[in-house]
Amino acid sequence: METIHIFHTNDFHSHLEHWPRIHNFLMRKKEYYHSREEEFFLFDIGDFIDRWHPYTEATKGRGNIELLNSCGYTAVTIGNNEGVNLPHEDLDHLYDDADFDVLNANLYKANGGYPDWVKPYKIYDTKTGTRIGVIGLTACFSHLYDLLGWEITDPISELKRWLNPLREEADIIVLLSHLGLQDDENIAANFPEIDVILGAHTHHFLEQGEVVGQTLIGAAGKFGHYVGHMTLTVNVDKDVENKKAILYDFEEIPEPKNEQEQIAEFFEKGKGLLNQHITILKEPLLHDSFHETNLSQLLCKALREWCQTDCAMINAGLLLGSLSGEVTTYDLLKICPHPINPCVIELTGEELEKIFTETKGAELARREIKGLGFRGTVLGIFVYEGIHFADGQIFINDTSLEQDKTYTLALPDMFTFGHFFKEVLPHKHKNYLLPEFLRDLLKWELEKRE
Repeated sequence: METIHIFHTNDFHSHLEHWPRIHNFLMRKKEYYHSREEEFFLFDIGDFIDRWHPYTEATKGRGNIELLNSCGYTAVTIGNNEGVNLPHEDLDHLYDDADFDVLNANLYKANGGYPDWVKPYKIYDTKTGTRIGVIGLTACFSHLYDLLGWEITDPISELKRWLNPLREEADIIVLLSHLGLQDDENIAANFPEIDVILGAHTHHFLEQGEVVGQTLIGAAGKFGHYVGHMTLTVNVDKDVENKKAILYDFEEIPEPKNEQEQIAEFFEKGKGLLNQHITILKEPLLHDSFHETNLSQLLCKALREWCQTDCAMINAGLLLGSLSGEVTTYDLLKICPHPINPCVIELTGEELEKIFTETKGAELARREIKGLGFRGTVLGIFVYEGIHFADGQIFINDTSLEQDKTYTLALPDMFTFGHFFKEVLPHKHKNYLLPEFLRDLLKWELEKRE
């Protein structure tokens, strides 16, 4: 009988305050199982990077890759934070110094073919000759990948394509899935030859895994709150006789020496690298989630000018602090950490009126938001540019709104993902402007003042 240990992390999102402890834990586990001559594999299932953290932002994620190297990861797949939140050139060089494999079967170059740093799958041999076939898949945000110069294909089609060679070459099949729990359950139900699915994307955690058919699904939540561990027992015929999953809670993992110093070092190193002068303000730019300020006005103005639209709107909760004196690149990251892009939509006057009416809802400003790229807490009030309200009327650039006229509206992309303005926006064409984030537009606007 052979025992194989598979450790896995997912959706870490650059929460490097958890890394020293998890790094120490994984290194100890690796040493322990090696001493027992048991097999040890370590995988990350995507979204390990997130550009809210100054170290990740300053290194465009390559600093995170050094961390994975230091722990001896076997392989990773990419998540949407790697895939669509980095400019093409930065993703293309993200893994230049990786000491592990990047496995992803549904990411291609725009002209076809896999990037040099990607393999669809790989076979790993254990000491006794057990062949473990590992394949990776990521969420299919085809339009966004296309805008960045990549092609992302349907993950299920790619899985069907590559399962045939995997069946022939491997005794055990493992899927690294940055697709979400629902897709993982469907895959397990329809592809029983997959022994293990390591999941991600929807931030779910499965304390003892989930068995669907013959497949064991594992997932370790988000932000490093858990580390996953699967144990497979394989007989001499290379059949899996037993498999089980557990999670280790971060809070129950022993603290390493100098944990706080290591955490501070990540932050300060990133902050130092982002100490790039942008401007010196003659007067402060103030933040208030529940009142319009000169800072929220400035961001909304920048959004409209960048997008060259008739009007624009933002939510004040996007800004998490004020600016004064010298402004650096780090300052803009601190007050606008979201990986949110500008978006342009064409709307009739009637549709605009429905949206503006909804933005005035009394409860909306205090709504707490998680996900959608938003890294703040509350939505905040809406701030407008090229739009004003007077005597019960809506004016676009000082002209009364016409119900049948077509207007262009610039807004943060988070409002276009189906959770807001559901009566109007879901079926509209969205023109996403990538790779710039909102803080890049703010920087552009401030630099014009120099």
